[in-house]
Amino acid sequence: MNRLANEKSPYLLQHASNPVEWFAWGEEAFAQAAAADLPIFLSVGYATCHWCHVMERESFENEEIAALLNRHFIAIKVDREELPDLDRLYMNYVQSTTGSGGWPMSVWLTPDRKPFYGGTYFPPHDRYGITGFTTILNSIAHLWHNDREKIINASRGFIHAVDELSQLRPAALPSDDEAQQRCFEWLAATYDSQYGGFGGAPKFPRPVLLNFLFNHSYHTGTTQSLDMTLHTLRQMANGGIHDHLGVVGKGGGGFARYATDARWHVPHFEKMLYDNAQLAISYLEAFQCSGDALYKRVAEDIFNYVLCDMTSPEGGFYSAEDADSLDAASGVKKEGAFYLWSAEEMRHTLGDDRLAAIFSFTYGVTEEGNVQHDPHGEFIGKNILMQQASVEEAAVHFGVNVAEITAALDEARIRLYDVRSKRARPFLDDKILTAWNGLMISALAKGYRVLHHGPYLEAAKKAVAFILEKLYDPEQGRLLRRYRDCNAAIVGKAEDYAFFVQALLDFYEASFDVAYLQKTIELMELQNSLFYDNTQGGYFSTAFDDNTVPMRLKENYDGAEPSANSISVLNLLRLAEITGNQKFARQAEESIACFAAILVESPQALPQLLVALNVARKRRCRITFAGELHTPAMAALCALVDARYLPDTITIHASKALSLLQHLPAMPEPEVVRPQAMLCINNTCHLPVQEPARLAEMLDKMQQPRSPNMA
Repeated sequence: MNRLANEKSPYLLQHASNPVEWFAWGEEAFAQAAAADLPIFLSVGYATCHWCHVMERESFENEEIAALLNRHFIAIKVDREELPDLDRLYMNYVQSTTGSGGWPMSVWLTPDRKPFYGGTYFPPHDRYGITGFTTILNSIAHLWHNDREKIINASRGFIHAVDELSQLRPAALPSDDEAQQRCFEWLAATYDSQYGGFGGAPKFPRPVLLNFLFNHSYHTGTTQSLDMTLHTLRQMANGGIHDHLGVVGKGGGGFARYATDARWHVPHFEKMLYDNAQLAISYLEAFQCSGDALYKRVAEDIFNYVLCDMTSPEGGFYSAEDADSLDAASGVKKEGAFYLWSAEEMRHTLGDDRLAAIFSFTYGVTEEGNVQHDPHGEFIGKNILMQQASVEEAAVHFGVNVAEITAALDEARIRLYDVRSKRARPFLDDKILTAWNGLMISALAKGYRVLHHGPYLEAAKKAVAFILEKLYDPEQGRLLRRYRDCNAAIVGKAEDYAFFVQALLDFYEASFDVAYLQKTIELMELQNSLFYDNTQGGYFSTAFDDNTVPMRLKENYDGAEPSANSISVLNLLRLAEITGNQKFARQAEESIACFAAILVESPQALPQLLVALNVARKRRCRITFAGELHTPAMAALCALVDARYLPDTITIHASKALSLLQHLPAMPEPEVVRPQAMLCINNTCHLPVQEPARLAEMLDKMQQPRSPNMA
């Protein structure tokens, strides 16, 4: 075992038995590199990364390659999910020098951590025109000892390039509608009208784009943006990217990371907590906007998956499940082995020819296998379940009613799930990350509000308690990033604060417990003291006193996860509306201005910040409930609001505790006020109403589009 045996990261522990003499990122490795006068080989990945596993098997478990690494380099292994700011810094370098990026990421550094060469996956030896890992190692070792000046000169460019990246000067913002319209037009031009999503294969969900389109439709009345989103979510729900064997109370379901084809059929089978958290919200919002129960069922399926398969006994949420698992037939790990079915295996499992026929017709199961996009020949004779016929179409095909088909499919799913659960499961990355748990708490809080399912709120409350108990150090006043195996470590990054502050705000709006709002304000102030740039606005990814990374950058891209800056702006605007503290509003405006150049040139890079821009510029709404909370009358008023998609509206509950928090005169005791709701728009308030029908009229009027339909 090498030094990584002492680490907690599941990814690092996967490499603990490699013959490579790995170091974890830290001073010990840097000192060794300086003392031995050797370059650093930095390998960055994560525990559920398929190609990371491939490179490990081919190169890092190879004795000859390991000897080459150990002789000429100081090898460092990093879990990108533990140190996202470090990953982002060197990924910027790899992308700027090679034109692409991904994991595993391979970067060579000078002992003072300046990169001079990089890439992603390398085969062990030269093949198919690709330079092999061994060739690169030998070449760099030769240069280091014989022509080091060439390496030093290459590393100098990094400092200049990153310095340019870090200089995000405030600039004049585009007009509100101009930035929104340009982003919408870019999405419309890249939209796949047949299969949904944007661009061709591979296809990633990228929920921030869906969030933008919902928001765009709400503010403009543009039906096209809503239609694109609903169609994309429906196609994803039908596709193989969606695990169709979710069984209520047992597990399964949820979504894989992305599809390798344009039809959403062939997934990269790993499942990530952050994807499922964001997609749960997307499907809930689709249900709010359309009333179509399909979207409600998919959101419930995601929650069932997370609560059954991804929740620790203490209440925190695990990070991911691997793409690879042991294939019983071959005895080796293969991608997707846990999820694949042959037609014969399915018939044997279902044990009923008619049941098998109904399920196979609905989910596209064929004797020869249904995978068309199979570049590596991994799925020959196998089927990836994909809903290719609706329940109604199946009913017509088999000449029975819809209820009979539904019952047959439910029975088939249970039988298949039970047999699948006996297979070797994919590896579970059981570390608990503050940022990703924040996303899941927000999803559960919204799930409770929209679907009125009490266990969702209880799960969110338990997760909040877990983070505050295990991942918050009250003595130092700091959030920590990662918990695993009874160990909390790694100082929190900006995204940990941003996503958890958002979670606390969402939990407050679901529970109206002011104690959580108080903690929200404390953490927002703490985030400002650690990460906020008082000169140019915006938030650095790394705290001012965190020496983990060589340079502090500001995240300026809403990708698979929203950026900490976009979420922080929304948090600031919400807190300004709730508390009346205009310092929060000013910081939000400064942060938006920090990224003005991107909003002008490439608004599609920051769709979540465009949502925040709408909140800042177009309209701010607040609904204040007053009266005793747990009564049928109050529940009716809250349910009316929660059923609607209202992205510019916050909800609060008037109480003495809230008044003191706002530094206002104390409100009367709740029991002396009949349940009522007061709608305020841009600081102008209507009279309180007690009747749900009257509140509905006011909301209907408020939801009328405020600019011409641009579809």
